Amino acid sequence: QVQLVESGGGLVQAGGSLRLSCVASGSIFSINYMAWYRQAPGKERDLVAEITSGGTTNYRDAVKGRFTISRDNAKNTVALQMNFLKPEDTAVYYCAAILSTGGTYDTRYWGQGTQVTVSS
Repeated sequence: QVQLVESGGGLVQAGGSLRLSCVASGSIFSINYMAWYRQAPGKERDLVAEITSGGTTNYRDAVKGRFTISRDNAKNTVALQMNFLKPEDTAVYYCAAILSTGGTYDTRYWGQGTQVTVSS
């Protein structure tokens, strides 16, 4: 069994900062890709930031320059540092990972989500 557990969400005023963390646990052989997605009420789940095992990152335009994704391969963790938060960043944030448990194919796993609310 593999689990992704997020932490660090909460309520913050516009202009503030939050740091989200996610740890993957279970029968993990390797993690090839980790990412953060978000879903606002009534909207689709969208990619926020992603990072490969080699450290290559990619961000959606709306968060470039404000958010930073990082990972610790030894600890199977990924973090999202969010600065200069805006009300439009309000959403449930989900951790995602594509990983191998030793089988033929890699599989995508999701965390349970953590709420981020930015007040104006």
